Amino acid sequence: MSEAPPRRDRNLALELVRATEYAALGASRWVGRGEKEEADGAAVDAMRLMLGSVAMDGVVVIGEGEKDEAPMLYNGEQVGDGSGPQVDVAVDPLEGTELCANGQPNALATIAVSERGTMFDPGPCFYMEKMATSRDLAHLLDLDRPLSETLRAMASEKGVDMGDIVVIILDRSRHEDAIREIREAGARIRLIPHGDVSAALTAVTEDSDVDLLYGIGGTPEGVLAAAAIQCIGGQILGRLWPGSDEERQAALDAGYDLEEVLDRDRLVSGEDVYFSATGVTYGELLEGVHFAGDAAFTESVSMRSRSGTVRKVSAKHNRERLRTMIGERFG
Repeated sequence: MSEAPPRRDRNLALELVRATEYAALGASRWVGRGEKEEADGAAVDAMRLMLGSVAMDGVVVIGEGEKDEAPMLYNGEQVGDGSGPQVDVAVDPLEGTELCANGQPNALATIAVSERGTMFDPGPCFYMEKMATSRDLAHLLDLDRPLSETLRAMASEKGVDMGDIVVIILDRSRHEDAIREIREAGARIRLIPHGDVSAALTAVTEDSDVDLLYGIGGTPEGVLAAAAIQCIGGQILGRLWPGSDEERQAALDAGYDLEEVLDRDRLVSGEDVYFSATGVTYGELLEGVHFAGDAAFTESVSMRSRSGTVRKVSAKHNRERLRTMIGERFG
């Protein structure tokens, strides 16, 4: 008698796409209207509504803040329908609230899921120093040596002039010294106003014109980016960066090692990691939500680390039926 084929495990990827699609659709009605809180609220409400139908027993590790400050998708909230696998969940229903409010590129709705207990909880630390790059250059990353040396090593590895190396970095005053060092080394810079996750994905994508993400950005975005990088390859390194003496002391009191370098396996250590993102505004990675007549169109990416599968999902939504299902606010 022949052996029975192995049982296929549940693939949450497309269920998570529905959650980011709904969040993006919710936020899209506020694109360019200058109301970032309204846009974020609509995205959170829509994602939470859809997550209630996903077959998982999830706990939000990276969310919208503490329970009293964020009534929806707060850290520690239970999400999913309670069935299926026990998982950690990281969400940013609207990465780039100001990008959305101002109608600028690269606003995303994002979510990541991995096995319970495998996502790094940054505790009181909101920021981290981080760098990310593709799999071919990953062995060159080092947070403890001068940035200019890393850039020279990248140029040598690629066999290109230093002027061909591009670093993507948030446009913040805290990066003035790093920007000066990068330019003095001869590399080029792409300054962005917001959008750490999309920037990290751009940096790790093979054949991208960006070689390195560098800078001090949000720890939640670092964990979300690490989940995606587990699926598509590349590397991210991070080190917690307390923004005040009080935050530093709180981190030390909680037992955090502020010198530890956190790589992708430390940030998200699961063996079965899912990541989904849907474009809210147009970007290099994904098209934004757009409308034509009675239809709304979305573009998403869905990833799974175990299989290494990356899907692009283009969807057409009937706006009238969408409003019937989830309310006027979202359609």
